[in-house]
Amino acid sequence: MTSTADRLAHQKKRKQGIGTNQKAVKFSQQDYESLRQQCLERGCLFEDNCFPAERKSLGFNELGPYSSKTRDVVWKRPTELCSNPKFIDDGATRTDICQGALGDCWLLAAIASLTLDQRILARVVPHGQNFTEKYAGIFHFQFWQFGEWVDVVVDDRLPTREGKLLFVHSAEGSEFWSALLEKAYAKVHGCYEALSGGNTIEGFEDFTGGIAEVYSLNKAPPNLFQIIKKALGLGSLLGCSIDITNSYETEAVTAFKLVKGHAYSVTGAEEVHYRGRQVQLVRIRNPWGQVEWTGSWSDGSSEWNHVSQDEKSKLNHEAEDGEFWMSYSDFIRQFSKLEICNLTPDTIMSDDVSHWNHYQFEGMWRVGSTAGGCRNHPATFSSNPQFVMRLEDVDDDPLDGEDGCTFLVGLMQKDGRRKKRLNRNLETIGYAIYKVPDELKGRSNVHLGPDVLLRQKAVAMSSTFVNTREVCDRFKLPPGEYAIVPSTFQPHKNGSFVLRVFSEKQAATSPLEENIDAEIEEEEISEDDVDPHFREVFKQIAGDDMEVSVFELVSILNNIVSYRSDIKTDGFSLETGRLIVSLLDKDESAKLGLMEFHQLWGKVQKYLEIFKNHDTDNSGTMSSHEMRGAAIQAGNYLQIKNLTRPDHFLDCILPQCVCVCVGSYWQTR
Repeated sequence: MTSTADRLAHQKKRKQGIGTNQKAVKFSQQDYESLRQQCLERGCLFEDNCFPAERKSLGFNELGPYSSKTRDVVWKRPTELCSNPKFIDDGATRTDICQGALGDCWLLAAIASLTLDQRILARVVPHGQNFTEKYAGIFHFQFWQFGEWVDVVVDDRLPTREGKLLFVHSAEGSEFWSALLEKAYAKVHGCYEALSGGNTIEGFEDFTGGIAEVYSLNKAPPNLFQIIKKALGLGSLLGCSIDITNSYETEAVTAFKLVKGHAYSVTGAEEVHYRGRQVQLVRIRNPWGQVEWTGSWSDGSSEWNHVSQDEKSKLNHEAEDGEFWMSYSDFIRQFSKLEICNLTPDTIMSDDVSHWNHYQFEGMWRVGSTAGGCRNHPATFSSNPQFVMRLEDVDDDPLDGEDGCTFLVGLMQKDGRRKKRLNRNLETIGYAIYKVPDELKGRSNVHLGPDVLLRQKAVAMSSTFVNTREVCDRFKLPPGEYAIVPSTFQPHKNGSFVLRVFSEKQAATSPLEENIDAEIEEEEISEDDVDPHFREVFKQIAGDDMEVSVFELVSILNNIVSYRSDIKTDGFSLETGRLIVSLLDKDESAKLGLMEFHQLWGKVQKYLEIFKNHDTDNSGTMSSHEMRGAAIQAGNYLQIKNLTRPDHFLDCILPQCVCVCVGSYWQTR
């Protein structure tokens, strides 16, 4: 989990509305209105130093500074490319989006779907931008990024070759909103090349803040056509594609003119009367703007001759270039995958349609503390972050006729595209859902340990652990209280994530954050009870003044641990000695007398015993996972820093630091 300070700051921003679409976070601290006004006052056009018109903004490998593909690239403003450039001309349409020399068809399919709902489009492409009134060469767009909306500023210098846009462009060549949107999205991810390859759902989510489901069409549920039709009616964004089995099939064209490994948008679903029966049709959009389906129900096919003129007019069956109809039965045979992006309540403007209830949390996996890996690693699994979900009300009118609570869980890892240039891959992620035991219900200040998680089976799990940006699945469970445990597949992997829950009915959700509050009882004894042998040893150590100074204490402790072959240590510091004396020095002499030293000696023995008990691999060191159990037994709040050796353990234990444990992190209060 994030630190207490970070989470409190984040919660404060949330309460102020910062991070919402209405109060988006300024990407790179750049404010659109201020920058534009500065340019207008100076009489100059904006040049974005955060994303300069240079080769490094194009890419790092195939589009890198030394690649032949980036030679002869010239950055030009729209005013240099045509005499009368338009930002949006007569409304944004799907024909404004034609793919260029970048493998981001997944993104363009998502952009094309945006144009189907102008209200959603306006959230991404703010109104009032043009090349005439108060033009200053600056534009801005808004994207959802890992839990919050960001406002991204760009200048309008676009990469061209031989006077033509290198990447996305409009069919007419004089409309530039889509090219500038693509540039802003490239800026967020570091460069244009970072956008190469992906799933349409990523674009869907980043343009809406919604959560996406994926259906394998060879296992399509029987009511999928109704799901598609309902989703389109709710304004959801839909995409589809044909899987490839090897790299040679990328963008290969089938006998019916469908492109493999290519992202399409699903833009319609209707039923028509055909020769006395109802036929289900879906409308598909190719962002290339060309290469269309040539099978049944394609443009000009004979099937349309048997459909009434009214129905043909209603369907506009001679669709725009790149858009076509096909039967639903052909659709599930020809395509491999369907992606549906469900929208958040704030995206759906109308009160007349139902919507999901939306909850989200941020968290981290950190090596040595919260990176526990999946259930295959029982020694560390329970150390993963945990979140509780309380389901109370069953669905209205369930499709399967059985009572239950429907919800979606999405686990998204952060900054995958920015890591591309570092040659770092996404982690393999997933989650498991467990029933909370009756004795722990209603509590959020607990962390389910192995005694709970390893003694029961998960009631639900993500369909797979996979190295994608997000893993999302739909579930239906009886009312009750459940714990969601997100994890990487392997333990000891660093990463940051966003966990989202979309429930049909309201569900109370919160992190499970443990407060360690055990105690070790101190035995009260008088000076007469001190063992005579101990008293004699103390006299030898303390000298004539019968007081142990900080320097003497450090020497004693280091001498003790130096004879222990079963533990590893580099010794106690003077600072630790001062803290110990300060804690136990009741008469404020800055030294330890007999009774004070006796109390300390008892603690040392107890904590060394605890250390040995929890050093499960007998390494003489302690991992942060072992540290959790040791801290609970020690009965103190700790701050985990480098707590891997006995002296580190005692450094925190003996001073009795007043700390608070937040989830799996240990922080000073």
